[in-house]
Parts: sequence; C-alpha cells; structure tokens
Amino acid sequence: MAANNRRMSGKKGAQVGSGGQRRRGLEGKGPTPPAEMRKGHAKQRAAAAKARRAQGRTQQRRGGGRSTSELVVGRNPVVEALREGVPASTLYVQQFIDNDERVREALQLAAERGGINLMEAPRPELDRMTNGLNHQGLVLQVPPYEYAHPEDLLGAAADEGEDPLVVALDGVTDPRNLGAVVRSVSAFGGHGVVVPERRSAGMTAGAWKTSAGTAARTPVARATNLTRTLEAYKKAGLTVVGLAADGEVELGDLEALQGPVAIVVGSEGKGLSRLVGETCDFRVRIPMPGGAESLNAGVAAGIVLYEAARRRS
Repeated sequence: MAANNRRMSGKKGAQVGSGGQRRRGLEGKGPTPPAEMRKGHAKQRAAAAKARRAQGRTQQRRGGGRSTSELVVGRNPVVEALREGVPASTLYVQQFIDNDERVREALQLAAERGGINLMEAPRPELDRMTNGLNHQGLVLQVPPYEYAHPEDLLGAAADEGEDPLVVALDGVTDPRNLGAVVRSVSAFGGHGVVVPERRSAGMTAGAWKTSAGTAARTPVARATNLTRTLEAYKKAGLTVVGLAADGEVELGDLEALQGPVAIVVGSEGKGLSRLVGETCDFRVRIPMPGGAESLNAGVAAGIVLYEAARRRS
C-alpha cells in the first residue's frame, strides 16, 4: 500500500524532454528570403512566368519548328512527287495491286533514290490511313518540314558576306505560290523566305513540287508574328519593302534594293494586311502597261527579285 501511495504522489520524477527543439525554435529560421523566392508570393509567380517566357524565346531562337507529316495519295500524284524530288520517308503499296506502268515507275524511283521504306499494306489499312480517299493502291509519306527561324536567314547572308535579301509572304495561302517564290529566291540569290505560322501556306508536297527542288537549298522560316519579325529585321538594318498596287514608289525608282532588304508580298486578292503595310518602310508598285489589276505572289516576287539582283550585280 505504501508503494502504491508513492506512485500516486505529486512528487516529480524523470520526464521526457523536448530534445532541444524548443531551444532551436527560439533561434529563429534565419533571414526572410526575398519575395521572388517565397512560394505563393505574387512576385514569385511573376518571376516564374518571366522565366518560362525567356525559355520559350530561347527555344524559338533554336529553330522555327516542324510541320506535321503529310500523305501524297494516288498513282499520278505519287509518281510526280517522286520525280520532283519531294522528300519522302515511306512508300505504301497495296497488297495484290494491279501492277501498271505508274506503279512500276513509283517503285523504281523509290528504289533509285534510296532512304525510302517500301511497305506493303492491305487495302483496308490504306483506306484508314487516307480517310477513305481514292489512293489507287499508292500512298507516299512526306516527313515533317524543318522550318528555319527568321534570324537564321540573316545569319546565312552574313556567312556569305552579302546584304540580306529576304522575301516575306503575308496572307499567301496557296502552296504553289510559296513554291514559286522559293524557286525565284533561289534563282536570284536570295537568302530565304519567311511565312507566318497561321493563315499561310506551308511547305507541303505541292510547294516542294513547284519549287522544282530548290526548297532543298533555300530555307523557309516560320514567324510567330510577321509584324514583329519585320520590325526585328528593321532593327537589324534591313529596309522593309511592301508590294502594293497603289504603292507610293515605283519599282524602278527604289534605291533600297541595292542594300539589305526584306520584300513583303501580300495575297493576290487582299494585298498586304494593315499592320504589315504600316510596318513597311516603302510601299512599292510594279508598273504594268498592259493594265492587269494584280499579279500572283510568285510572279510579283520574281520581278522584284530580278530587279534587286540586277542592281546588286
């Protein structure tokens, strides 16, 4: 009973301590970090957003992005694409296909070029790939096009010790016109073509065919915002020249073509967009004694590029 009374007495015995946690707590957590480093703070969120934007700009400078892969469908289109040197990764041939002259030529061209995979596939598989289009047993896969960045075109001119000569397309949606412009740029010593990411023709198989193979050596750059790209070109020392039927300057009077220049070609119907037109240093008209209202983009670009090449020679 006495021992039981001792256990129930109010006398303090050994107790579990804090292990020094209370003492360390009194020492504090050090200096308060700046707002940009405090999670959840408005300045921290702003700093993170700024870093993401900077990373995006860095990635954009590395390249202009890639298009999606494309399918050329049908015997005649496939043969024409292979004849014109359109890049291709795979030629799909239907099982048990009727072997006519076009099929034999397609197989021969693919084999001669090398680097093109030949795949035999049942008709239902080709129907699925082409969403039911009339493929006639031949489907050619065109790999994604590797676009340059607009700054790369200036770099190419600097590497060659030349003044930049660049063509930008504003609202041109026909791939054949893009291909024709690429061909003219190559013929007259230009350094590349710039197209917007949206509402513009891209480097499809049709553009490759019209370029007659020159797209392999003439870069096409893709701009997120064409107006900002032209402004950046102006800061780099280029004169931005827009083609317009009602332009204030006639082509023969434009001395700027002798130096670094970006030539902007609008769509055949609407011409230059308002913002792009306001960004141009000069709006130039091509004299047409025959009275035609307008020229398509490929022809207009070719005329101005010829004039630029003549003045530079």
